[in-house]
Amino acid sequence: MTEFAGEVEDWAGARAGDSGAFAAIYDRHHERVYRLALRMSENRHDAEDITAAAFLELWRRRSAVRIVGGSVLPWLLVTASNAARNQARSIRRHHKLIETIPRDADDGTAAFDAVDDASVRAVFVRELRAMPDRDRALLALTAIEGYSAAAAAAALGISTGAARVRLHRMRERLRAAYDAVSEPAVSAGQGGAK
Repeated sequence: MTEFAGEVEDWAGARAGDSGAFAAIYDRHHERVYRLALRMSENRHDAEDITAAAFLELWRRRSAVRIVGGSVLPWLLVTASNAARNQARSIRRHHKLIETIPRDADDGTAAFDAVDDASVRAVFVRELRAMPDRDRALLALTAIEGYSAAAAAAALGISTGAARVRLHRMRERLRAAYDAVSEPAVSAGQGGAK
């Protein structure tokens, strides 16, 4: 019996839309795809995202996926590798964007200046995680990926006006969170000067 016995049948079922057959393939290959993703990424969370992306692509493109040696594992590993590279590229772009933010700007981007501080970063992460998925995606498309509000709105299926209102609310929310964290530090510094 080979390592991938039964996979051809499971794959035929998955291609026909059988979620149970696809689940069998997922169970069979999840650990190996995850291990590769973990080696190629910086942490478990990123590895989980990469693994999920690889299996999502397997399902989405199931009619075009080639079986190699009786298995979809090689295709999954290549896809996970590509997803890891894309993620690393996105992280580099994000860091580059943060580095390009003017340090003396007073247009709401000043909050990003303090992202180097761990406590402020934790507040921003908490605020971002509390946002609805659509708002977080809108922020990522505009602030990180550099898309215009109109292009991001089109990608998310909302109007440009709604995107601009959401972005304004998010900036206000992040600014308020930044002010709440930085205010005690400013007050503490002023208290000693009296």
